[in-house]
Amino acid sequence: MNAREASLEALEKCRRDGAWSAAVIDAAIKKAALDRREAALASHIVLGVLQNRTLCDFYISCLCTVKKIEPKVHDILRLGVYQLLFLDKIPARAAVNETVSLCRTAGCARAAGLVNAVLRKIADSKDDLPEIPNKGTAEHLSVKYSHPLWLAERIISEKGYDFAEKFFAANNRPSGIYIQVNTLRLSVEEYSRILSENGVGHTVCGCPHGCIELAGGNITSLPGFDEGLFYVQDAAARTAAEIADARENEKVLDVCAAPGGKSFAAAIKMKNTGKIISCDIHEKKLRLISDGAKRLGIDIIETQCSDARAVREEFIGAFDTVIADVPCSGMGVIGKKPEIRFKKENELNELPDIQLDILRTVSKYVKVNGTLLYSTCTVLKCENEDVIERFLAENDFFRLCPFETGSVRAENGMHTFWPNVEGTDGFFAAKLIRIR
Repeated sequence: MNAREASLEALEKCRRDGAWSAAVIDAAIKKAALDRREAALASHIVLGVLQNRTLCDFYISCLCTVKKIEPKVHDILRLGVYQLLFLDKIPARAAVNETVSLCRTAGCARAAGLVNAVLRKIADSKDDLPEIPNKGTAEHLSVKYSHPLWLAERIISEKGYDFAEKFFAANNRPSGIYIQVNTLRLSVEEYSRILSENGVGHTVCGCPHGCIELAGGNITSLPGFDEGLFYVQDAAARTAAEIADARENEKVLDVCAAPGGKSFAAAIKMKNTGKIISCDIHEKKLRLISDGAKRLGIDIIETQCSDARAVREEFIGAFDTVIADVPCSGMGVIGKKPEIRFKKENELNELPDIQLDILRTVSKYVKVNGTLLYSTCTVLKCENEDVIERFLAENDFFRLCPFETGSVRAENGMHTFWPNVEGTDGFFAAKLIRIR
């Protein structure tokens, strides 16, 4: 397979099976044995199509005379349209010809004429494409930025039209990769120097401490990976450890811990003293935490398989800090996982109740004067502020605690990180203190 054939296979699996893009891209690249250049093109095409699928479909619908298109042919058309509209380094003629050839190798030779006609229309009218209708409405943003209509309506109602547009645009821009330096082994300055000496472009972030942004690349090939000099974690998620502020020799519980980033951050902040119990409902994911801790030289983490909603009697009142990064819709990480945008609104209806159940249970584990950190990787108010307000309405043992981290000052004890504001993943954190 070449890059486009691998891209088509990955797109089919995402559409048909609801598979995660990162996993299917890696599998398709490996299966096709693509070199670095072809692998980069395949990855770019798949992520780009997923990020812009609704927009591609809009132009296809405007310029295609056939209204019912076979799903596989539709994927091929999207692949071609994306190349024409977004990949300037690929000549239009090459994009059209390669995509038409893909019809034949993919068993869709009968559709080659249709694909050729549609793509040539788009190539010829690239500077005068049909206008996206309903400017100034949720429908317009939904098509322009390929986000679900329900999400556009909700963000507009909560934050306004201009903010929503900036949020959606940020989700469609290439996102950087953040790594966190393992300061148990070396300083941020020392690791930055190692990256520079190896020709790795990077930016040391002012906050949180230890965070470095990379433009991209293979993480496992970075200097010091095997030696545990860093781990991967977004800046906003890393900030959660700063907000929780676990101290040396304390006892910490991370109730939804996989793949382990918050546990690692807490352990480093605690200088590998005290104890951290890292739990997850999926036993196979605990291996990720154990292996990661071993690579980083952290020995205070103990993993346990546990349902965060089930009360553990031995945990009651036993922890100085409890971190609850609960299951959520993921609407803050669309930039990294573009397929999340295809979730249906009704798929999320049960989440706030699940999140509240977890909060009710794990709040029992916090010592008096201890800290409970509630966090999600979503920006939806119904999963964030609303859950906290429901919890506090029925529980007077806790109060929100103001916090400050970097340029963020959360005087009410809650803050949503937005990709278009902080430049991080979308993320929410609420800090609660048990007062009695």
